[in-house]
Amino acid sequence: MSEKVDGKTASPYGYPFWDWMAKEDPEYVKARGPLSALSVGDGKELSIKHREMVIIGILAFRGREDGVVAHMRRAVEHGATKRELLEAIQAAAVPGGGPTLSAGVKSIMQLEAEGAFKRS
Repeated sequence: MSEKVDGKTASPYGYPFWDWMAKEDPEYVKARGPLSALSVGDGKELSIKHREMVIIGILAFRGREDGVVAHMRRAVEHGATKRELLEAIQAAAVPGGGPTLSAGVKSIMQLEAEGAFKRS
């Protein structure tokens, strides 16, 4: 019986291209899984939430709003608040400039519109 290979095997973010990759080259996707687990998995000194914030800052700097949103969703799943995400983007905007701030804030606004943040 063979192990199921899909996009989640390579990445926990649900990017559609990983599902396509899993169909086209399941061996590559299986090989990438352990790297993903080491990079963004649990059990390290930095929590998943904080690892995600590092990734969010880099993706915002690169203007990858789809990636910012995906990684913000995972950060929220692991306890990040709207305020923490905003502060992470504000910190990234110091070296990254206005486009970094814009990409991050627009992503927070999208998550807010989707109801991702719990009301207190």
